[in-house]
Amino acid sequence: MKDGASATYGSDAIAGVINIILKDDYDGLEVSGKYGDTADGGGQETNTSLLFGSSSEKANHTFVLDYFDREEILNADRYYTSSANQTALRPNDPYVTDGRSSSGYPGTIALASNNSIRIPDTFGNDVCPAEDIVGTLCRYDYAPMGSTVPASERVSFMYMGNFEINDTLRAFIELNGQNSKTTIRGAASPSFNELFMSADNVNHPFANDPTSDFYQQDLTMRRRLVEIGNREKRVDSDYYRSVFGFQGEVSGWDWETAYSYIKSDSIERGVNGFPNSRRTQEAIDSGLWNPFEPSSNSQEALDYIETQTTRYGKSTSKSFDAKVSGAIMDMSAGELMLAVGAEYREETISDNPDDQFLRGDVFGTEATQANGSRDNTSIFAELAIPVTETFNIQVAVRHEDYSDFGTTTDPKVAFIWTPTDELSIRGSFGTAFRAPSLSQIGLGVTDESPSLVDTVRCAAVGNVDQACELFEYTAQLAGNPDLGPEESKSYNLGVIYEVSEDIDFSLDYYNYDIENVIGKDTQFVFSTQGNNPAVVQRLNTGVAGDPGQVEVIFDRFENLFDLKTSGLDLDLGYKMSSDMGDFKFNYVLNYVLNYEDIRTGGRLFAAEGSFEQPKVRWITSASWVKADWSANFAINYIGEFEEDSAVRTRTDGTIAPDIDAMVTVDTTVNYAGIDNTTLTLGITNLFNEEPPFSYNSWTGYATGTHNAQGRFVYAQATYKF
Repeated sequence: MKDGASATYGSDAIAGVINIILKDDYDGLEVSGKYGDTADGGGQETNTSLLFGSSSEKANHTFVLDYFDREEILNADRYYTSSANQTALRPNDPYVTDGRSSSGYPGTIALASNNSIRIPDTFGNDVCPAEDIVGTLCRYDYAPMGSTVPASERVSFMYMGNFEINDTLRAFIELNGQNSKTTIRGAASPSFNELFMSADNVNHPFANDPTSDFYQQDLTMRRRLVEIGNREKRVDSDYYRSVFGFQGEVSGWDWETAYSYIKSDSIERGVNGFPNSRRTQEAIDSGLWNPFEPSSNSQEALDYIETQTTRYGKSTSKSFDAKVSGAIMDMSAGELMLAVGAEYREETISDNPDDQFLRGDVFGTEATQANGSRDNTSIFAELAIPVTETFNIQVAVRHEDYSDFGTTTDPKVAFIWTPTDELSIRGSFGTAFRAPSLSQIGLGVTDESPSLVDTVRCAAVGNVDQACELFEYTAQLAGNPDLGPEESKSYNLGVIYEVSEDIDFSLDYYNYDIENVIGKDTQFVFSTQGNNPAVVQRLNTGVAGDPGQVEVIFDRFENLFDLKTSGLDLDLGYKMSSDMGDFKFNYVLNYVLNYEDIRTGGRLFAAEGSFEQPKVRWITSASWVKADWSANFAINYIGEFEEDSAVRTRTDGTIAPDIDAMVTVDTTVNYAGIDNTTLTLGITNLFNEEPPFSYNSWTGYATGTHNAQGRFVYAQATYKF
């Protein structure tokens, strides 16, 4: 469904739904295996599955078992993500920036009383490499060690059963389960002035240098704990879903009732590269660990500093629903159909890190805490009205009562008019409602290290401390119990026309107006509230007009903006048969007519064609079938769009180039000439196109629109017993 569907499916269907029809009447046994790999390294995939089904007059059963394994893709595996220093990767581009971390190795030394007074560590035996010194900072290239695509392993199963109890009563069961294991890698933990060294410390680097400004001064530092290794997190998650229900018929009316239970558990373990900040500070204070001479430290000191972390997450959803549908009267054009129903749902969420996180004893990682629960009751009704033999109207309404957000009522009206066998015209209007998630409300303080541009300081004093460039800052994200719901109105109008037996097309216009969209945008908060000390905490430099260097940015989920968008969806199809085989050609286009991201004070923040909002996307595909052979070919197009506003306008007034359009080609070939066997060879991104360059991120591309997989070649075999 292209339009909003909250009236029928509830608040989560604010932008429409996709209905997936599963095989529930399969007979036999099918085994499938797939192997694939990328052209540039990493991302190898293995997938095996088993499908079994049996049917009888009284029952049918379907069972699916699936195993999936994917190797990681590291940033180092792709040239354009191999370094956070884009000036080194693109030496002929004067506008690229150095996105390396401001927390280096062995690091930057600063005064504890004013950490804006600092120098790179170039003293003693262990010094910051010359190529990593930028201004007063020892920087660090964290990019190569990070995961572009994490390693993932997944085992899942599904069972569906339908049982006929008698002529008017049936029972059904759905059981789903999944275990997934994910490994996420990152560079060594950073410290942004969390660690201190007193003036009388035995390892003070300037204890014998009275000429230094740091002599007999308490020190702080920005450094990476490279000596304890790169960070590695392992996430082990379990998901279960069960549905039990009955269907029946009474006096010409169909009814259905069901109970569902969903549970998700996860354990996230930090197994390598995580320092306990309290013990690290103790090791500095006692002289056990010297942060300025890493090579002098013992394994005992490193073992004392390093820790392992644990985080437990759990969510549950319980629901009971019932609905009844049938004809309430005969009309001249057909039966007037009514469906009514009700649902009760309870949700809980808990996401709790271990005591180390709660005490603030771990830095250089993200840890969340969120706890909450809610319940809601809903009732809905849907009426199908055959006005004439060619004109039908559908009217629906849903009322929901949330324990934490009160009530909402959302109607929907839709029609379809078929004046001829070849032509149909459809349209709809509806409202929708989406409550914030329990995590968005109850998320505890989470430490992050985003790369941002300090537009406020840049405008005031220029590129001091790389304020006008992407720079790594410390931010704290939290949930927001004062969040309001998202509310929307949608309009849709379309036409379906069968030109001939071989040619058809559809054209749909959509229009969405969504208020109070929930999200977070740290760069936006930074740029618009950079002078607000409650939001951005800065150091006072004592220089007139200088707002000061950032210490921490406080961010939280907000009802961030209103969104107005409209566009056209076009679908053209053509089929042809010949001695060479059967051909099908298809062209699917999305053209954005209007996109308005409206924020504080009614200001237009983003429009169609702006960052990660291309005006045009299309797919052209062709398929061919002849005897035991078949093939598919698709060209995928993502249009160009403007660079992100934070980096688009340079300090010299020049405008960064647009992000180029991207074209990729996918193809598959299938052969079914072996008894009960189908063989497939496929390639995605046939020509191994790299994502177009973006100045907005150290990754060098717009991660919300493009990806770094590159060419992926796979082979698959399926055997039916």
